[in-house]
Amino acid sequence: MEHSDLMTHKNGRQRKIVGTTFLSENITGMDRGETSSSEPEVEEEAEGLIKVLSSEDRRHRRVRPGIRDELGNVLLLLFLYVLQGIPLGLAGSIPLILQSKSISYKDQAFFSFVFWPFSLKLFWAPLVDALYFSRFGRRKSWLVPTQYLLGLFMLYLSGTVNSLMQSEGGPKVVTLTAVFFMLAFLAATQDIAVDGWALTMLSRENVGYASTCNSVGQTAGYFLGNVLFLALESADFCNKYLRVEPKDTGIVTLSEFLFFWGIVFLISTTLVAIMKKENNHGKGKQRVHQETQGVMETYKLLFSIIKMPTVSTFCSLLLTAKISISSLFFVIQIGFSAADAVTGLKLVEAGVPKEQLALLAVPMVPLQILLPVIISKYTAGPRPLDVFYKAFPFRLLIGLGYALLVWWTPSVKHEGGFPVYYYAIVLFSYALHQVALYSMYVACMAFHAKVSDPLIGGTYMTLLNTVTNLGGNWPSTLALWMVDPLTSKECQGAAGQSCGSPEEAGLCVKEGGACVTTLDGYYVESVVCVVIGLAWWVWLGKKMRHLQEQKPAAWRCRASR
Repeated sequence: MEHSDLMTHKNGRQRKIVGTTFLSENITGMDRGETSSSEPEVEEEAEGLIKVLSSEDRRHRRVRPGIRDELGNVLLLLFLYVLQGIPLGLAGSIPLILQSKSISYKDQAFFSFVFWPFSLKLFWAPLVDALYFSRFGRRKSWLVPTQYLLGLFMLYLSGTVNSLMQSEGGPKVVTLTAVFFMLAFLAATQDIAVDGWALTMLSRENVGYASTCNSVGQTAGYFLGNVLFLALESADFCNKYLRVEPKDTGIVTLSEFLFFWGIVFLISTTLVAIMKKENNHGKGKQRVHQETQGVMETYKLLFSIIKMPTVSTFCSLLLTAKISISSLFFVIQIGFSAADAVTGLKLVEAGVPKEQLALLAVPMVPLQILLPVIISKYTAGPRPLDVFYKAFPFRLLIGLGYALLVWWTPSVKHEGGFPVYYYAIVLFSYALHQVALYSMYVACMAFHAKVSDPLIGGTYMTLLNTVTNLGGNWPSTLALWMVDPLTSKECQGAAGQSCGSPEEAGLCVKEGGACVTTLDGYYVESVVCVVIGLAWWVWLGKKMRHLQEQKPAAWRCRASR
């Protein structure tokens, strides 16, 4: 790849501020009469300046493009984000399918690495931004090959997924994890390219629609790859709601779904590569100047941010937000890891249909849209982490409520499935969880915006958001990993046998016995996590709130001062 003209403007925003200040000082000087001109001359100059500004404003309004003029670009961005959500939704559906095949929680923990790439994309984003073929297009240089690889991986999976899922020794979790990890890695890379392209594909007046395309497109894609797929793949759901004559399989299989979207990726990518030009600024569009830093400069900047005491402390807090107590900030969200990572799988294990659990996410969409708007009114002040601190114990208690829900579920099940009131309680519990979750999330994002150095805001915010996401991923993996070791089972019906390992459990069954769970590790995790979380909240929570009292200079990067 070649790198087009590299231009680094470290003080771009400073120059803009200086220019604005200069204009303000001139006008203020006129108002004060601090010139050698007479008063009539000053008034005449002021009127002339107003006419010029008015003329420029009218000309700007005449050439300002409406959303209708860029509707094609908006729809393209929306479609690209939908494509991005498809592999993410599929990856999210696999754990539920694997759970119905009774795999171990250690295997579930291993598969959870699939969700890490989006939390780590900061580490290769500078490469995507700085290296490209200028003739082909800065963003298309990455978008096109990435989407081709996504399509090819899906086609490969469509031919092999059945054998991976239904092998004699059980699902081949390692291979499935490797392939879906690559899908997530490519989707994260595509996200970097599309986010960058959105800034130049749309005019400055309409660039705000990019975030709308992102949120709506990703949500729609995830819905298609997760909720819709699980519903259409379920024989029970299709026989109950979509068929006249029942069959043993759903309307679509995982193999067919992968094949269809693999073809869609290949065709749509070819059309984008041939028909869509980058930086094609039509009439009325303002050309957006692209500024980049070199790869090494970007990495040096990230390192300089991380070295700052306040940032390193806060990053330690975020990275260890869900797990342990071995350092000052090693505790903050341990109470949430068991509830967030394991509860859904436990419900499937208890007999709740996976497609019904997926469909419960649909009525949550309006709530998830409204919550950030409502909560942001309380996090817009100087102390956004106060909301985080207040929501913390409620989210811990909801985790205990989830444990009670899992314990209660088997007693509610009957031959026809689960009653309507059971799903209503699950939905209500999930809604309460979303309120607590979004209160903490919005507060954390508001704090990021408050402390980020405005001169390098994009890099600063991306770093903090990446650390936040990573701080939620690895504790979930650990929580899944620990369920089996914390679970106690005994062999009933076969004397002298035990169920301490898969081999011993197999011998128990051969001798005519059955392995019965005497202590579920999920409940152990739930209680221990909540206890440690409450301990952090009582003794160390205030230390996190004190970060808000640091002066702005404590968060400024030396490279930007």
